Amino acid sequence: MSRVAIVTDSNSGITQKRGKELGIYVLPMPFFIDEKIYYEDITLTQEEFYKRLGADSDISTSQPSPASVMELWEEVLKDYDELVCIPMSSGLSSTCSTAMSIADEYKGRVQVVDNQRISVTQEQSVYDAMHLRDQGMSASRIKEILELEKMQASIYITVDTLKYLKKGGRVTPAAAAIGTVLNLKPVLQIQGEKLDAFAKARGWKSAKKTMLGAIEKDLSERFAGVKDQMVLGMAYTCTKEEASLWKQEIMDRFPGYEIIEGPLSLSVACHIGPGAMAVTCMKRV
Repeated sequence: MSRVAIVTDSNSGITQKRGKELGIYVLPMPFFIDEKIYYEDITLTQEEFYKRLGADSDISTSQPSPASVMELWEEVLKDYDELVCIPMSSGLSSTCSTAMSIADEYKGRVQVVDNQRISVTQEQSVYDAMHLRDQGMSASRIKEILELEKMQASIYITVDTLKYLKKGGRVTPAAAAIGTVLNLKPVLQIQGEKLDAFAKARGWKSAKKTMLGAIEKDLSERFAGVKDQMVLGMAYTCTKEEASLWKQEIMDRFPGYEIIEGPLSLSVACHIGPGAMAVTCMKRV
């Protein structure tokens, strides 16, 4: 039986430490802060990122260089016959397409999954890949199954401030000014491809109610036939205390569901800023 390794990137929310515990490999995502390059969870901590974001540093996301991707893959393939690479959604970054083009050089030993996921939904895909590998499946079969299941997930996010959506051009300065005065909280969604508008709410209470209602509708309609296979998730750029309260709200609304939790990917946080909360649901393979 072929030995299959699992590789993902730090957009999954899986830290280097957690990756070692799981026996998988995590490629750190690069960021430019005031024109200097940093690597998530290597030379850039969550705390340092938000400190620099709050100080209005010039922060931009980047993708791993082909050389760094190949260096990791070649190191992994010294000990494994094949590897499955699960990068962030191709709708959010060109990281996936770059990895796919590089994989052509490896004559089938590297299978890159166009998984359309990020954060805790991407993390669940890593767990799915591990489960399928442990059942004896090949890298190509794992890729096939994950891509068949890739759209079986939803993410809803509410931001605390419109500042970063305005900065990224997702809302106009005028709309941001009006929204701030009216205490409007946009609810955004990721349904496989990219970050899109979903709804507008007045204040946090209404925004959280909107997100939980959207998840409830997905579970009862879109995922009605597979409700027993669904896992919930929660992610955040707010404080851990606020995140704990948010998790409790989710548990109260949906008792009995497993919940995966963790900070939102810094690649998403760049565009939405601190103080945000997200809730997700995804089908376990």
